[in-house]
Amino acid sequence: MISSRAHSIWTVSVLLLALPADLSAQKPPYDVFPPADPPYYRVRYEASAKMGELPFAVNYTVWVPKGVKALRGVIVHQHGCGEGSCKSGLTGAFDLHWQALARKHDCALLSPAYEQPEKADCQLWCDPRNGSDAAFRKCLIDLGAKSGHPELSEVPWALWGHSGGGHWAGGMVMLHPERVAAAWLRSGVPLLKPDPTRTGIKAHTLPEAALKVPLMCNLGTKEGVTVKDPRFASVWPANETFFNEVRGKGGLIGVAVDPLSSHDCGNQRYLAIPWLDACLSARLLKQAGKPLNAMPTEGVWLAPPTGSEATPAAKFTGDPLKAAWLPNESIARAWAQYVKDSAVTDRTPPPPPTNVRRNGNEITWDGEADLESGLAAFVIERDGKVIGTVPEQGKNPFGRPVFQNLQYSDTPTQPFVPMKFTDTKAEAGKKHVYRVIAVNTAGLKSKPSEQAATPPAP
Repeated sequence: MISSRAHSIWTVSVLLLALPADLSAQKPPYDVFPPADPPYYRVRYEASAKMGELPFAVNYTVWVPKGVKALRGVIVHQHGCGEGSCKSGLTGAFDLHWQALARKHDCALLSPAYEQPEKADCQLWCDPRNGSDAAFRKCLIDLGAKSGHPELSEVPWALWGHSGGGHWAGGMVMLHPERVAAAWLRSGVPLLKPDPTRTGIKAHTLPEAALKVPLMCNLGTKEGVTVKDPRFASVWPANETFFNEVRGKGGLIGVAVDPLSSHDCGNQRYLAIPWLDACLSARLLKQAGKPLNAMPTEGVWLAPPTGSEATPAAKFTGDPLKAAWLPNESIARAWAQYVKDSAVTDRTPPPPPTNVRRNGNEITWDGEADLESGLAAFVIERDGKVIGTVPEQGKNPFGRPVFQNLQYSDTPTQPFVPMKFTDTKAEAGKKHVYRVIAVNTAGLKSKPSEQAATPPAP
């Protein structure tokens, strides 16, 4: 009798072999994506018909911080299942907020986009044992060569995954715990024991080394915690089982319930990025090539998994092996705000825009995101007075409005919002002074940029 996995691979393989040769290239919705010009680099692998290899084509895009001499790690932003989520991976490496985290730690930012047909079995990529583990490690070698950073194939990984991507990220922790600095699992976890109701999903073995990897189970309250949405009600039971198994053996794992969302990503990035920042700060060495540091045992806080109050571990009165693990006081306080209303406080303004240029009535600039709160907009000043914002209104149906807009799987929408403003009301012949101000999603403003430089006369 053919297993469900083997049958799915056989079906996809027959489908691929039946296609004309010219149809092996990217097709909708995977054929529209930003160009990968330095500091972006891209590789794509065609689907394989060989048993055990990835049966879907996959597109990997990586961003490398400007001026970095040697990478210390790679942050992986992994989408979920289905065409809608898979195609969103095409823009993940272009996210300015996630780039801020990568830049701080001299890490690359990598985003895969598995070209899964809508009705195909997601397990054929989100279980890394079905070929995506090998393809991922191959892309690190190839992208390292393309970018001039061969160390990319050896550096540690910080993993973020949504839904099936959480299953993949958790699976990679089970397979390669020595390589993973930390993993954030949004609305998806791997199985650690066979589930008779989910026979198409193969369980992982929990190795001892995985207990040393910081993990966070993050999901929406409408995924079976307080609201039993029929479509996603099974997410919390799966997370709860995974948490209890890992934490019960002393694993460094927490739970953060989004009080507003369902299976979308909501405002999770305002806790995920600071949490990963704390883990990377503790675990990455200044020089690559050596084992990761162990997470500190001092300063840890604990909390009931679905509660709202965190306590220093030394003062926690419950069973610590049933409590959510939080790495330090700063994260514990951010966690307490997040699980209350997802409004994580930020008191750090974003960096001011740079390289502001004026060409006629067009103003352009460069901008970086605030690590804690990203970017919401840019304010344009002419002669010290505000004349506009870009964009006029940020879009994000799932959380705080952001400059780049956001899709369901926490990646920017296409086409990207340009850092450009046209002053249609400038007085002809008058010399104006233009400056640009960045605004983060907490409403904090940067210092004004230097005034716009005009291009030299021809």
